[in-house]
Amino acid sequence: MTGKKAMIAASGVSRRNLLQSGAATLGIATFGAAALPMPAIAQAKPFAGVTLHGASFQHRFFTLLANYIPEFEQQTGMKVDLQLSAFPVYNQQANLELSSGGSAFDFVNVTFILAARWVAAGLLANLDEFTGDANLTPAEWKPKDFVEGAQVPYRDAKGATYGYSWEGGAMVMGVSRMDLMEKKGLKIPKTFAELREVCAEINGTDSVNGIVSFQLHHWCLPPYIQGFGGNIFKNPPSDIMPTLNSPEAIQAIEYYANLLKSYAPRGVLTYTEDQARQSLLTGRSNIFIHSSSWVTPTLLSDESKVKATARVVRMPAGPVHDFPASNSQGLGIPKNAKNKKAAWEFIKWALSPEISMRLVREHGHSSICRRSVIDSEAYRKLNTVNGQDLGALYLEVLELPAKGENYMAYRTVKEFPIVGDVLNKAFEQVASGQLPARDAMNAAQEQAVANLRRAGTAL
Repeated sequence: MTGKKAMIAASGVSRRNLLQSGAATLGIATFGAAALPMPAIAQAKPFAGVTLHGASFQHRFFTLLANYIPEFEQQTGMKVDLQLSAFPVYNQQANLELSSGGSAFDFVNVTFILAARWVAAGLLANLDEFTGDANLTPAEWKPKDFVEGAQVPYRDAKGATYGYSWEGGAMVMGVSRMDLMEKKGLKIPKTFAELREVCAEINGTDSVNGIVSFQLHHWCLPPYIQGFGGNIFKNPPSDIMPTLNSPEAIQAIEYYANLLKSYAPRGVLTYTEDQARQSLLTGRSNIFIHSSSWVTPTLLSDESKVKATARVVRMPAGPVHDFPASNSQGLGIPKNAKNKKAAWEFIKWALSPEISMRLVREHGHSSICRRSVIDSEAYRKLNTVNGQDLGALYLEVLELPAKGENYMAYRTVKEFPIVGDVLNKAFEQVASGQLPARDAMNAAQEQAVANLRRAGTAL
């Protein structure tokens, strides 16, 4: 049976151009008969004739899910038109569509950095209305099975739910050349000071760089800023005055910029995630600190050349806090969607325990957000390599923001994208040697405040 191809949207400025950009059709192969039973859907085809329109950014999750969509279409009678774009293009496209009150999409990815903005503006449907109706959602779907830390971004102040997480990002540290470290008598770094020492000792040994990173600095930097005792905002979400030029933030900028200038590959400021990942997988760089899905391939991927010498561990802690970044991506329904019940049927199916387990067993997909799947014997068996329980590490980090202080609140407030852009540019000025950290961050603070006020934010 032939399914729908993902749309690769081209960027544009008008709503019409954004919605029409780069459409293509995705050939979806029907999965073999050996697959596990599909989640139960009514035997009648209540959605016959419905074409469901959804959108997200390109991600392996949707590439894998595409294998099963024909089964869903066969059982429900509906057709699924899933439009996929590059991450920045999708965010622009979806933000414009939702904020303009459009109804082109029946389900969307609720992007982590935009979730608070969309929820606060009332642009998404309350999913509790679906999970609270036994006729629409069976008890075994278990909404509370989703990891609490991954669900925090998709709730409003009253606790209502506007998205369910399909992807979890837990920041961990990948070490590719433990053999070189052992020869030098070096242990896994557990503090910022030890991280700098290990990078210095390994850099240049056997043509290996001490560390690698990539260009999304507003994801990589905050754990260092918080580790030194600072933050992006004064007290998010209640007080969103930027604090980019605090002594702690300046110290973190200097520390991280020196790591990259001294021990990372030349040109690292423009590295994409995939370039950084390849540098780790091939052993050209020793350390990469990023979400688990980008780091664990050192142990799990067939293309890894460092399986025998790699380790995946907790990110080092700062002198004040141990706050590794954690995020997630969710599926939600636009408030003005034309086919809300059909959209929920798709989300319920795509994020069901059964489909989640199939993604794990049949494809080794590990960034699942259902606790029952992560705790399952099948998941732990697939994700325990060289004695390292990657599932336990992933769950530990993903849960941290829901325990005690929600230190990831800075990234879920609606003002973050504005301030994050300023932070990116300021860090590049420091790391490239254009400005000292203090000057760059003082200018960034002024720019962030001005941009927020221009956007109508009361500070």
